[in-house]
Amino acid sequence: MPTNNKPNRLIAEKSPYLLQHAYNPVNWLPWGEEAFEKAKRENKPVLVSIGYS
Repeated sequence: MPTNNKPNRLIAEKSPYLLQHAYNPVNWLPWGEEAFEKAKRENKPVLVSIGYS
């Protein structure tokens, strides 16, 4: 999958798992109030990624 030169919001996280996705071309949000507020405001579901191996 191609990557962007511009990081998404995961760049500010401490988790190595989240940091490895900081340059994915997806507007990921870390778990927290911002994600829930945005979902409510846009009337969209919250999708949770629990990782994979």
